Amino acid sequence: MFAPSIAFVDLETTGTAPTLDRITEIGIVRVADGELVDEWSSLVNPGCPIPEDIQALTGITNAMVRGAPSFGELKREVHERLAGCLFVAHNARFDYGFLKNEFRRGGMSYTADVLCTVRLSRRLYPEAHGHGLDALIARHGLHEAVAPALAARTGRHSALGDARAIWRFVQVLYRDRAADEVEAAVRRLLKIPSLPPQLAPDALENLPEGPGVYRFYGLNALPIYIGKSVNLRDRIRSHFSSDHASANDIRISGEIQRIEVDETAGELGALLREARLVKDLLPLHNHRLRRKANACFIRLPDLRRPPELVANKDIDWDMRHGADTGSGYPSAAETLYGPFATRQHAKQLLESLAREHGLCWRQMGWEKRGGPCFARQVRKCRGACIAEETPEMHHLRLATALVPHRLADWPWPGRAVVRECHPEGGFEEAHVFDRWRHVGTARDEGELEGLLEARVEAEFDPDIYRIVRAFIAKHPGAVRPVPAARAHSKEPDAWCEPA
Repeated sequence: MFAPSIAFVDLETTGTAPTLDRITEIGIVRVADGELVDEWSSLVNPGCPIPEDIQALTGITNAMVRGAPSFGELKREVHERLAGCLFVAHNARFDYGFLKNEFRRGGMSYTADVLCTVRLSRRLYPEAHGHGLDALIARHGLHEAVAPALAARTGRHSALGDARAIWRFVQVLYRDRAADEVEAAVRRLLKIPSLPPQLAPDALENLPEGPGVYRFYGLNALPIYIGKSVNLRDRIRSHFSSDHASANDIRISGEIQRIEVDETAGELGALLREARLVKDLLPLHNHRLRRKANACFIRLPDLRRPPELVANKDIDWDMRHGADTGSGYPSAAETLYGPFATRQHAKQLLESLAREHGLCWRQMGWEKRGGPCFARQVRKCRGACIAEETPEMHHLRLATALVPHRLADWPWPGRAVVRECHPEGGFEEAHVFDRWRHVGTARDEGELEGLLEARVEAEFDPDIYRIVRAFIAKHPGAVRPVPAARAHSKEPDAWCEPA
């Protein structure tokens, strides 16, 4: 058998949302070394009414569960029955999600390797039509697994009956397929990690399944790699799965000595923290988010002068629209194009646009001598250098060509807040932004008040800009502007409004 201890699990519930709905019945079939150990089931009082359509589907009525134990009363027994077992279910994330949320409500944590028999069926029978439990029962003759009246409820849409059915399905797999084929399919679905010998054997145990950032350390105090994920456990394990390891993963696995994780409330928080940590700590194997000290922008001063390259560090992002910085450098309100990682990247774009749009090298500021520019001599310039086109028309064409690269205006007059709730309800975070800069992240109202009033210490970060723009595009209603008066008010908003 593909695991020494397996729990085949099925639940009946009041609905489909693990964080809102509740369990009404649990069925568990335990198998050890390929042999049935025991079966167990119980109705569960959900503490709320069961919708009529759910009653009709499952056959579980409000009257049936009224005297049943609550999950809180069953949690320890359920936890003991599942402990150390591979969790196997049909549409497994549904059942696993409900159990994790019920355990969390009861103050207990639960984590397991999870195998979904829907995905297993699809992998081993890709040509089959339908992989729902009814289809599997009909196709593989599993009726005998649900027919015997060994308990009060053992038919289809009973928790124990359906748990028996998926156990019977696995038995059929071993009857019809080679054991190596079945176990290879299971390993691929589970992405079973193979730990490098220098990493502690328990390094991947008790990893959280929510969003956050992880750090891999070698022999030194600084991390060698930093990553983020919406599911830390799955992502970290994937680094050590031979089926999915990249060349970088292989290099990292030879150096890693320990792992640290920081949970965040949501994906945005994970992205922000990863970007900040990579720039602060400069891990050896991170390249994409490394510090961009040479970031710059293209600026068009007016329609008569050549474009300029302006370093990010020379921009005063706090200046208002039309304000004069007094330094000759642009304010954030002016039209800028970029950001670019280096001046060379910006110049390459300008050269590409010049070739594509017939721009004049003299008007672009690349030539000072009189007469036709080089581009005109090779018939690539429309003649601004010899007065066949006005400078204003030339620069208008340049500005039009640069539109796709225009730095987006900050959409609000002041700061803005994005609030995230952890998917399992553990905690909340509020991210504060000001003109595309991340002011900070708060986990309570006191911290939030401080961030709303704090001076912005962070420079404009091109990566934060792209992260926030992408988030706004995906969740346009999740960002809440902060009125100027609110930044100094002590009246709290509703804390958590998920994106």
